[in-house]
Amino acid sequence: MEYELNDVLIAFGLTLFAGLSTGIGSAIAFFTKRTNTKFLSVALGFSAGVMIYVSFVEIFFKARESLTEVLGVTKGTWLTVASFFGGIAVIAIIDKLIPSAENPHEIRLVEEVEEVDQKVRKDKKLMRMGMFTALAIAIHNFPEGLATFTAALTDPALGIAIAVAIAIHNIPEGIAVSIPVYYATGNKRKAFTLSFLSGLAEPVGALVGYFILLPFLTELTFGILFASVAGIMVFISIDELLPAAQEYGEHHLSIYGLIGGMAVMAVSLLLFI
Repeated sequence: MEYELNDVLIAFGLTLFAGLSTGIGSAIAFFTKRTNTKFLSVALGFSAGVMIYVSFVEIFFKARESLTEVLGVTKGTWLTVASFFGGIAVIAIIDKLIPSAENPHEIRLVEEVEEVDQKVRKDKKLMRMGMFTALAIAIHNFPEGLATFTAALTDPALGIAIAVAIAIHNIPEGIAVSIPVYYATGNKRKAFTLSFLSGLAEPVGALVGYFILLPFLTELTFGILFASVAGIMVFISIDELLPAAQEYGEHHLSIYGLIGGMAVMAVSLLLFI
């Protein structure tokens, strides 16, 4: 499968945008006084709705279409389902390997910055904890970058929707990383920089996809990869986004956001029929 250079650049740009939105979270942590929990709850629910809907309605079926064309209906469908759950297994293992103490998906509020200001003491021994926090989010963002890049390369309109959903997801993630790093260093600039740079794991995932996977991207490998991407996105939505949305705000707000995300994604897909 061959792609135009312009398509590759658009896909990479969208992945870069999604990854570096961790910096927006860092900025929110240091330049606002209070966390708008209701907004974050709706936004995270919205992001989950977009990713769940597009995974089941669009990505999964595109993967099955490619695989059944190569292997036939029965084998192709079986491999699509296996690849979908394989993607879930990969992201679940990555999530499991990240120690809970450094897990960037632990809920943090910007109000904690003031608490740190009052009691933090610079201690070089704490830097190790901060570095591990940044490393944890980088490891976790790598498959997200691969997923965004693959989707955007195949369908730029689809890629935009996924990139925006991942970006929304990464904003509170940036908050969650900045505050522990600030605990470790007492330095806002360093906390912002490490959180911002941790988002670079997503464009790195895109580069791996381009230089390693793209040369071997036949209908068969594309179908397997795309089905895996659907699994990764569903797991992220159910395991991370929805629980985080409910932690930040009321249960109903996260569900309203979820339904809203599904509706917006459904309409946007209909417009491109």
